[in-house]
Amino acid sequence: MVSAALLVALAMVVVPAPPPPPGSGVPGPTAGLQAPDSCAPPEGAGSPGPVVDVAAAGLRLDTVHRLATGAGQRIAVIDTGVSPHPRLAGRLTGIGDYLQGGDGLDDCDGHGTAVAGLLAAAPDDADGFTGIAPAARVLSIRQSSTVLTVRGPDGAAQPGGDTDTLADAVVLAVRRDATVVNISGAVCLPPARAASAGARLRAALRYAADSDVVVVAAAGNIGTGGCGAAGLVSLPGWLGDDLLTVAAVEPGGSPSEISLHGPWVDVAAPGTRLRSLAAGGGFTGADLRGTSFAVPWVAGTAALVRQRFPRLSARQVADRIIATARRSAAGLNEAVGHGVVDPLAALTAEPLVPTGADRPAEPPARPTAALPGAGGNPPTDTDPASPAVLVAAILLGGAAIITARLGGWRMSPRRPPAPRPPGPAPAPSGAAAAPPRGPVQRR
Repeated sequence: MVSAALLVALAMVVVPAPPPPPGSGVPGPTAGLQAPDSCAPPEGAGSPGPVVDVAAAGLRLDTVHRLATGAGQRIAVIDTGVSPHPRLAGRLTGIGDYLQGGDGLDDCDGHGTAVAGLLAAAPDDADGFTGIAPAARVLSIRQSSTVLTVRGPDGAAQPGGDTDTLADAVVLAVRRDATVVNISGAVCLPPARAASAGARLRAALRYAADSDVVVVAAAGNIGTGGCGAAGLVSLPGWLGDDLLTVAAVEPGGSPSEISLHGPWVDVAAPGTRLRSLAAGGGFTGADLRGTSFAVPWVAGTAALVRQRFPRLSARQVADRIIATARRSAAGLNEAVGHGVVDPLAALTAEPLVPTGADRPAEPPARPTAALPGAGGNPPTDTDPASPAVLVAAILLGGAAIITARLGGWRMSPRRPPAPRPPGPAPAPSGAAAAPPRGPVQRR
């Protein structure tokens, strides 16, 4: 039997943080960036007036917020920047800008501000709008834009931001003590190219998971970012078990027609007919759609769970969100994964972590990318002359507390974990052997 003294001694052992992947430097201006004379995000309307927030009502946020509000949590929004807004006052901090070298509080696109509003906007009875984690802090990192562009190899303008700066932004978020990371973007590529273009991003996601940070990303939208064609995979979702990947559903819970299907989908969330904060002040219209805007509901749920159950690890938080999702009649599937996120169940379900007989058989294997250096034949780029894979193309148009039981739902792993690399992480961008990078579309 272990003595009490030994337990105390073990509790005092400090486990060193994992080293960050090499090449993750300080945010700075992008070479050759083309910027407009002035930053003019889409104009917002004033207060929408008293409205019923359909998404909030469907997720039972009135009841959820009696249990947790995200207080004490820091959600990094890696996006087009987040503009200061009265509904984020006192809880928004800019920590970096990979496009112009600023602080991350400029948003010429309006996308990042809308994402942040769904995440953390303070409630106001005058309009009925609230973010899912209204007491959480937002850490803004500007990493992509369709307004700020760079020249591709063919001389054509392409959105600013790529998979390498996305990897760097993930590392920066971890270093700045984020507890949750929101990535509302995706890009689709052939598997061989995805493995090479996403090498640094894969290492950054592993660094975040090993640092006890929950990362949530978009599954992708059909028709943008190259998504929808046969034989392609979605980044970051395809890169492994170190993040939650989110699809979009309609208000009634059916899969959205624009939401990309794939084995990388873990859960789904509302992703159509949404409104949020506008970068120019006020509110957007109620026409936001896409997996970009489904991601904040899941990232916010992670913040709520981390507040209510602070001893759960990042992986346990992600598994709990999956285990408590509202199951589809079709069961585990590539449209909605394990089901639609249920914040109230995630905060109240018992037991906290299923063990023993509560764990059913594992679901079918789900393909994921191997970590760089994990062995096997090196990937070959199917299009070595193609431009870097971008991270942009914005889609802005686009109560009693019931205690549920987790039953037999599996908690871990969600997908077969990729093997750890025996050697060093991939070379930083610009090295002779570095794979081609690429732009990631904002979903």
